[in-house]
Amino acid sequence: MEERTRRRDLRAPQIILFLLLFIHFGVAQNATRTRVDEFPVGVILDLQTLVGKIARTSILMALDDFYSVHKNYSTKIVLHIRDAKSDNVQAASEALDLLENHNVQIIVGPQKSSQASFVSDLGNRSQVPVISFTATNPSLYSASLPYFIRATLNDSAQVQSIACLIKAYGWRRVVPIYEDTDYGRGIIPYLIDALEEIDTRVPYRSVIPLSATSEEISQELYKLMTMQTRVFIVHMSSTLAASIFSKAKEVGMMSKGFVWIMTNGITNIIDSMNTSVVEAMNGALGIQFYVNKSELDRFTIGWNRRFQIDNPNEPPLKLSIFGLWGYDTIWAVAEAVEKVGVKNRTLFKKPSVATNSASLEIMETSVFGPELLKVILKNKFRGKSGYFDLSDRQLQVSTFRIINVFGKGWNNIGFWNEESGILQQLNLGKSKTKYASSVSGLNLVTWPGNSTETPKGWEIPGSGKKLQVGVHKSAYKEYMTNERDPITGAIKASGFSIDIFEEAVKRLPYALPYEYVAFDTSRDTSSGTYDDFVREVSLKKYDVAIGDITIRYSRMAYVDFTVPYTESGVAMIVPAKGSANKTWIFLQPLSRDLWLATILMFVYTGSIVWLLELLGNKKDVREPIPRKIGIMIFFSLFGDSYTANLATMLTVEQLKPTINSIDELRKSGVNVGYRNGSFVRNLLEDLNFNTSKIKAYDTPDDFYSALSKGSKNGGIAAFVHEVPYIKLFLAKHCKEYTMVGPFYKTAGLGYAFPKGSPLLGDMSKAILNITEGNTIMQIEKKWIGYQNDCKSADSAVSYVSDPEKLSIDNFKGLFILNGIASTSSLIIAVIIYLYEKNKSMIKMQPDQNGDGLEEINKPQEQSEGSTTEENNQSEPGTGQSGQQQEETEGNEIGNRNIQTRSVKRSGSIFLWRERNTKVAPISSSSRF
Repeated sequence: MEERTRRRDLRAPQIILFLLLFIHFGVAQNATRTRVDEFPVGVILDLQTLVGKIARTSILMALDDFYSVHKNYSTKIVLHIRDAKSDNVQAASEALDLLENHNVQIIVGPQKSSQASFVSDLGNRSQVPVISFTATNPSLYSASLPYFIRATLNDSAQVQSIACLIKAYGWRRVVPIYEDTDYGRGIIPYLIDALEEIDTRVPYRSVIPLSATSEEISQELYKLMTMQTRVFIVHMSSTLAASIFSKAKEVGMMSKGFVWIMTNGITNIIDSMNTSVVEAMNGALGIQFYVNKSELDRFTIGWNRRFQIDNPNEPPLKLSIFGLWGYDTIWAVAEAVEKVGVKNRTLFKKPSVATNSASLEIMETSVFGPELLKVILKNKFRGKSGYFDLSDRQLQVSTFRIINVFGKGWNNIGFWNEESGILQQLNLGKSKTKYASSVSGLNLVTWPGNSTETPKGWEIPGSGKKLQVGVHKSAYKEYMTNERDPITGAIKASGFSIDIFEEAVKRLPYALPYEYVAFDTSRDTSSGTYDDFVREVSLKKYDVAIGDITIRYSRMAYVDFTVPYTESGVAMIVPAKGSANKTWIFLQPLSRDLWLATILMFVYTGSIVWLLELLGNKKDVREPIPRKIGIMIFFSLFGDSYTANLATMLTVEQLKPTINSIDELRKSGVNVGYRNGSFVRNLLEDLNFNTSKIKAYDTPDDFYSALSKGSKNGGIAAFVHEVPYIKLFLAKHCKEYTMVGPFYKTAGLGYAFPKGSPLLGDMSKAILNITEGNTIMQIEKKWIGYQNDCKSADSAVSYVSDPEKLSIDNFKGLFILNGIASTSSLIIAVIIYLYEKNKSMIKMQPDQNGDGLEEINKPQEQSEGSTTEENNQSEPGTGQSGQQQEETEGNEIGNRNIQTRSVKRSGSIFLWRERNTKVAPISSSSRF
C-alpha cells in the first residue's frame, strides 16, 4: 500500500508538467494561427504645442479604438512618433530617419505648413504618402506634390466666409495681421482677392515675426492705432495670437470702435486656450469649423480620460477639431493598410544604380506607397469630424460657425456655407445671393468694450493728427482761396468749394476733426497743376484734396472722387457780335438759294394755273385737289418755319458769337486760350490744335484782356474753359461775350480721396443732400452771384449755336411735293383736252354706210331757232309738220340739257337719253 502510494506521489508532478507543456503548446499554436503583420507608420508633431498635445492623444486613442473594433484584421500599424520641436530642419531630419531606419510607408504630419513643404518633397521622392491634418497653407496643394494629402481644410476655404461677414457689416477697409511664416502668408493672396470682390480695400498689412518680442508687438499695435482703419483680421498660431490679444488689451485696442476677426486656426482651439487670453479676446469674432458636438459628448469624455493618462503632469485640455481630424486620419490609414496587405513583400525597392552617395535623388522608393495612396483617396466614411472624404487630396469646404468671444467662452452668432451665405440657423432656406446684404441673419454681437453698437470700422485717431485736407489756390477766388494766419500759422480757406465741404462735414453722422494744408504755399498763385495736387493724395500727403478739381478718368487711376457738386462740360468763351441793322432782317431767315427757289416755284405755279385756265376756256376752272394739298402743305410749313426763324434771330441777335464751333475755331488758325494748370491744354492738343496757338493764362483778368485784344493783336479769339467757370465769367461780362458749347463732356467738380477711403461714401451722400436742396442755391448766390446788368448767369450762357438760315435743303421735300402736284394737274388737263378734241373730230366725219352714229347736241340756244337739215322735213301721216315736231322735241331736250342719239338698225329707229333711261319708240316708217 505504501509503495503504491509512493508511486502515485511520484507520478503527480509528471502529470502536472505534462499538462503545462500541453497548454503551452496549444497557446503557441493559437498564437501562430492569429499572428498579425505589423506595418510601420511615422508620426511627426510639435509635441510641446497645444495642437501637438491634443493630436498625440487623439492618434493613440484612434489606434486602440480601431483594432478593438477590427479584431480579425491581419495587419496592424505600428506608430513611430517623433517631435519636430517646432523646427523645420528638425522635422526634415526626423522624416529622413523614419524613412531610412524604420522603413515607414506612411508619414502622418508634420504639424506646420513650412515643415510639410519639405517633408512632402521627401514623400514624393520615396513615393511615401504624407498626410497632414494641420498644415493648411494653400500652396501645398499642388500637382508637383502628388503624395501630399491634406486631411484638413485649405486656408483659402474660409476667405469667402470672412468676406461675407465684412460685407454684411459694410466695412470698407481692413488690415490683416499675420505671422511671418508660410502658414501666415499663404492665405493673404486669397483673402485680398475675396475682399476686392466686395470692394473692400487693404490699406496696410501687419506682419509679425515669430521671434517678435513683447516690445516689438506693442510698437506695431501703436502704429495701427494711428491709422483710421479699425477692422483687423488675425491669422496666426495660437501662441502668437495670445501675445497679440494680450498686448492689444493692454494698449487699449480691445475697446469700443475696434473690430477683431480671427481665422479658424485660432478659433478652432479657443476652448483649450488660457482663460486670461480668452478674456483678452472678448468682443472678437471668429470663424470656426462646424462640428455637431451633440454627437461627440460620449467620445469627449473618453478622450479627456485618455489625455490625463498620457499627460499626467499637464493641465486638462479640451478636444479640438484638429484632434478629431487626427483621429479620423489614423482610421483612414489603418483601413488602407488592411486593404493593401503586407504579406511576403519587401517594403522598399533599391535604386537601379548602386552608390554610396547619400543624395536624395537615389532614395529608395516604397513598394506599397502608390497603392496605399490610391486606397486612401478612395476611402470615404463618416468620422468623428464629420464626412471624411480625401478624394480631392484634401477635405472639402463644409459649414463654418461664426462665434463671438464673450466672458470665458464664446457665443454662437450664426453660420456660413457656400450655398446659403450667412444664416442664423442651419435649417433656414437657401439664399439666392452669395453675400448677405445685412446682419439681420446674425444673433446679437457684444463688441470690444462690451458695446452692442456695431462699429463703423474706422475713425480719426484721437491721439493722432487731424484729417489733413489739402487746399489749392484757384484762378477764381470765388471758388477757393487760402491764406496763412499770421498769428497762429493755421491755413484759412474760403470759397464756394470750401463752403460745400464744410457743410458736408456737418451732415456726417459723426464728428470729423480736420485741418487745412495749403498746396504749394511758396508761391502767390499756385503754378503746380491740378494733376500734381491730386497726386499728393495718393502719396498720402493729404487725406483728402478739395477745391475746384475736375473729375477725370485718368485721375481715378490713383484716387477716388466724390459725386460732383457742380455741373459739367467744356465750352468756349468768344466775343459776341454787336447789334445788326434790323431794316432788312426779314430777308435773313432764308438763304439766297431758298429765296431764288421760292421765286421760281411761284412763277412755275402761276404758269400752271394760267395754262389750266386756258385749256378750260376759262369756264368752271377748278384747281385739282392734289395741287391744292401740295400748296397748302408748302405754304403752311414754309410760313411757320420762316416766322419761327425770324423770331429766333430777333431774340438772340445780341448773343451771336464770332465763332460758332470748336471745328471752326481750329480751322481758322487763330490763337486760343486756356487756364494755366488745367487739363484743357491736353484736350486741345488731342483735338489737333496747333500747339503754338495755344496760350495759358492765370486769372480771369488775364482772360478778359487777351479776349479784348483779339488774335490779330497778340491776344486770343476764344477761351476754352469749363462751364462752372464760364458762368462765373459771364456773370460779369455777359454783354461782351457769350458761350459756345459745351462741346466736351466732363463729370464736374469733386473732392479727391485715397483709394478705398471709408469717408468717400458718407461724403458723397452728404454732398447729394446739399445739391438736391436749397443749400446749394444759397451758397451759389453767395459766391457766384450776378453783377452789372446781367440778371442771370444762365441768360448769358443760354446760347448754344447761332440760328442758321433756312436753306433749300430744309424744304426740298415741299418743293418736290408742290412741283409734282402742279405738274400732275397740267398733264391731266392736257390729256383731257386732247381726248375731247379727238372725240369731236371723229363725230364730224360722215357715215359712209348709212348705219353709223350721229351725236346731236341740242343746247338751249339751238332750240330757240336753229334747225338741222333733217328738221325741215315733215313726218308723213301727221297733221303737224316735221319742223314743228322737231322743234317741240328740241325744246324739251334743250331744257333738260340732254344729248340724244339716233340709231338706225333693222329698219327701226330708237331714241334714248344718256341721263334718262326712258326710251321713245318710233315707227319704222317714220324718219327725220
